[in-house]
Amino acid sequence: MAAPPTILVFDSGLGGLTVLREIVAARPDAHYVYVADDAFFPYGHHTEEEIIARVVPLVGELIRLHEPDLVTIACNTASTLVMAHLRAAYTVPFVGTVPAIKPACASSKTKRVSVLGTRGTVKREYTHGLIRDFAQGCEVTLVGSPELASLAEAALSGGTVSDADIAAEIAPCFVGTAHDAAARTDTVVLACTHYPLLLERLARLAPWPVDWIDPAPAIARRVVDLIGRPGDIFDGAGAEMIFTSGRPHELSRALTAFFGGRVPA
Repeated sequence: MAAPPTILVFDSGLGGLTVLREIVAARPDAHYVYVADDAFFPYGHHTEEEIIARVVPLVGELIRLHEPDLVTIACNTASTLVMAHLRAAYTVPFVGTVPAIKPACASSKTKRVSVLGTRGTVKREYTHGLIRDFAQGCEVTLVGSPELASLAEAALSGGTVSDADIAAEIAPCFVGTAHDAAARTDTVVLACTHYPLLLERLARLAPWPVDWIDPAPAIARRVVDLIGRPGDIFDGAGAEMIFTSGRPHELSRALTAFFGGRVPA
């Protein structure tokens, strides 16, 4: 029986776990290495040049240490900056994460779409290019949230995060009024992988129902396109969780669902 592929999933923090969860469901036989660059979190507080200078050599070192068959950059901020640099520097296949503007605009009935991301992601030329190419007549509102990624990390780690703080971060996404369903925002793109960690609360705190677009399922499909579908389940496949700060994760119980029931080493 062939050894399972190794898939490395990289993010600035814990948000990429939402992507990992979908990839594990698609390739349960694989060995997973999840790397959270918490020593540099949050990426939105750094310049483009600093992120490129940080991520490109760091990913190269991770490739050297873990010899993955594929690397997923499960971070919108990093993906909009470093994918071309990574593909030029390393031969391993890469899958990035970019705002799901095309499917959101294609599915919106009111033609009012909001893109909720970090400040860095919403100001990137890459994001503006997606809007120019795929808005399809939609009015797209860009919302740069300063704190929602940190709130998601805190909530997953067992901290107390108030409804009021979350509601304040998402309020600018909702354009129009609750009384005019035909002319208000009906679709919100989650352009940061941290945000689906709070999805139940986002839906509950929204002033009216919207479709929340999570890119993780599409990312998982792309991974399968590149490395193929699973064969027989390999009992030796495991999982590792690495923080670049070197701290122990101490989140085994909370993390097992993202790792397909496995406890990450």
